[in-house]
This record gives sequence, structure tokens and C-alpha cells, in this order.
Amino acid sequence: MNRPSNITMYASRHAVGLVGWVDKQALRKMMMMMMMMEGKQASKQAPGRERERAESYSTLPSIHDKSLCPLKAYRDLETIMGGLEVERTTVGWAATDPSGVLSPYTYTLRNTGPEDVFIKVLYCGICHTDIHQTKNDLGMSNYPMVPGHEVVGEVLEVGSEVTKFIVGDRVGVGIVIGSCQNCRTCKSEMEQYCNKKIWNYNDVYTDGKPTQGGFAREMVVNSKFVVRIPEGMAAEQVAPLLCAGVTVYSPLTHFSLAKPGLRGGILGLGGVGHMGVKIAKAMGHTVTVISSSDRKKQEALDHLGADEYLVSSDEAAMTAAADSLDYIIDTVPVFHPLEPYLSLLKLDGKLILMGVINTPLQFVTPMIMLGRKSITGSFIGSVKETEEMLGFCKDKGLISEIEVVKMDYINKAFERLEKNDVRYRFVVDVAGSKLQG
Repeated sequence: MNRPSNITMYASRHAVGLVGWVDKQALRKMMMMMMMMEGKQASKQAPGRERERAESYSTLPSIHDKSLCPLKAYRDLETIMGGLEVERTTVGWAATDPSGVLSPYTYTLRNTGPEDVFIKVLYCGICHTDIHQTKNDLGMSNYPMVPGHEVVGEVLEVGSEVTKFIVGDRVGVGIVIGSCQNCRTCKSEMEQYCNKKIWNYNDVYTDGKPTQGGFAREMVVNSKFVVRIPEGMAAEQVAPLLCAGVTVYSPLTHFSLAKPGLRGGILGLGGVGHMGVKIAKAMGHTVTVISSSDRKKQEALDHLGADEYLVSSDEAAMTAAADSLDYIIDTVPVFHPLEPYLSLLKLDGKLILMGVINTPLQFVTPMIMLGRKSITGSFIGSVKETEEMLGFCKDKGLISEIEVVKMDYINKAFERLEKNDVRYRFVVDVAGSKLQG
């Protein structure tokens, strides 16, 4: 057989550079097919044209030339070859057991489907849920598990049916990456409540493969569950908004609380709580931070702009604040009594639960009945709400308070987060980290 041409070798190098590895037999088959295709093309061309074409490819640059896009080369290859299947590999940091310790892990990504986008991860925030999942606190963890659901990335490739995004777009991915798209909640654009939703990680995708999250070099995600990042917003600042920000924004808008003049309480001043203060203030509310100690009082009042600070163990202050709040957003992720906070609500007030707690909570019914009060919950937000929230934060100039770390610091960051030793959210600089050991 003839020697492979420059274009065959060039395209083959690009395919290997893109996917990380490819089966040797498949690579040989790919090169043979391309050589056959070139032979057929050459027989149709004049000798002069063929020499000209060969000479033009003799100066093709290396796969390492950063000015080239190997993804385009791969798409061209796929067209020429009729869609030869090759698998991409990527590397992330995974927990392999309930110790929750993360370490480098190489795994396979699915090919980019018609509705998918292939994303290079830039930043990913750390949430308490990541700790719960990696340590199997909820009793349903599967390993190896790459966590991370506050993902900001750059689109590297789009599927054939994707019209919302193009290569180069900055995008965000949250905790839900799939749903049935046919039920009442999905058709009402509340896909986060779909009974068949697919989690960003620790779940199984429709192709039968485990889902893996954003503490990784790349992801493939259905474009319907991807949001566009507005121009002018710093990528690292956006990451926590995809969880903490929309988790607060969604109930305030859904329960008709996004109007000025209300009095709201934020119980717990962590990653979600600090965004609760900022968003509620931006909506024109008088905001009271409620905490178990006065340790964060000055931070809440002077830096975050809260109007009042209430220590829950101060019985006199709690009594004086009775019947004063229209709502309380409860962000505390551990067991705590609800009755002290129900007493703070006005008639028809709402206690909105957001912390993931695996222990039954208790209250006495008269606390609710005599004030027609409600205990309810809310779970993150839809794609639509997330995009609205990002626009709201951009318009109001709201940012999350973050500490940016590299991937090799992630286990220490988990330890510090468990001790509430962060102000107020860790964000991993994934693209700027060395992911492999």
C-alpha cells in the first residue's frame, strides 16, 4: 500500500491529540480509509492539481500548533470517514470511598451527541453537597465519583442540532444535567423537580454510563441544561451563583417575595446565606441575619449590608423580634429546632428550608396554625431561573465572596469547609491546575 499522505498523517495526529488515546487497530483503519479516499480523489484530478494539493499539505503544522483547532479536524475526519467512533478520555479528581479524599482519576467521556456541548472546565465551586456525596452521608454514593456542580467552562464543540451555543461561548452547568422533558414540571420549565432528573454526578446517564462532575478537565453536557454566562461577569465569581445564587433567587421569585418593602431573615451565613443577604437586599428587602453566635455580626452588617443581626441563643432579642419577618430562608445544613424561628414570622410568613439534612426535624403544630405560617422547601433553580438570576446579578453588580484554590488543595478546602473556615465559597481554578499526579 502507498505511504500515507501528509493530510492523512496530519488528521490522524489531530484525532489522537483530541481524544487522548485511540485504539491502534481503529487508528490503522482510519488511516487506511483516508488513504483510499485520497486515492479515489486523486484519480479524478489532473496530475498538476494533485501535485499542487500534496505540496500545500507538505507544510501543514504540528498538532501542537495552538493556532489550530483539533476539534474542527476531528469533525472533518468524522465526515470523511462516515463517523468512525473514538472515545475521549479526560482526567478529574474523584473520591474512591467514603473517606471522601479526592485524587486524580482518568475516565471516558461520551462522544458529543446532536444536542450536546463539549466543554473545557475553567472553574468549579465547592458546595457542602459535594462533601455529603463524597462521604456517603446520604447513603447513596457510588464510586469512583468526580464531584462538582458549580461549573463554568468554555464550549469547545457543539452537536449538530445545537443552535443556542457556538464554540468559544462561556457557559455554566449546575447540578441537574438531564430530565424526562415530557412531564408537567419539565414542560413548565421546572425541570429540577422532574422525578427522572439526572444529577451532574453520582448518577447514571441515558447511555448507561456514570455521570461525573466539574472537578475535571472537560465535560459533555446536553445543551438544554447549560446556561450562557453574561458578558462582563468574571468566570470564577459566577461559579457559586450556579448553586448558591439560584438556590436563593428561585424561592424568592416563585413565592412572590421578589418585591421591595418586605422583611426577610437569612438563617446561617455561609455560601448560600451570604448570597441570600445580597440578593434580598438588591430586591429592596430589610434583611436580618440570624446566627447561633455574634461571631459574624460585623461581617454581616458592615460588609454584606444586612440591616439587623439576631443571635438565636439570645432569648430576649428573639422575643423582641417575634412576628417581624415575612420569610426566613433557612440555609443551615445540620439538625436544628424550627420552633424558635417560626415565632419570628408574621401572619402568613414562610420558613423556606434549603439545607440538606438527613435527620427528621420537629415542630409543634400550634406554631404554624395560629399564624397560618408555612414550612416549605426549595431546590436550586431551573435553567430559566438560573439565566434570570445571572442577569439580575449582573444588573445589580452582585458577586459571590470567594477564595480561589488549585486542584491540589481541594482536600484541604473540603476540610476547611466542614469547619466553616471560608469566606464564603471555595472555587477551584480547574483550567489553571495540574490535574494528574
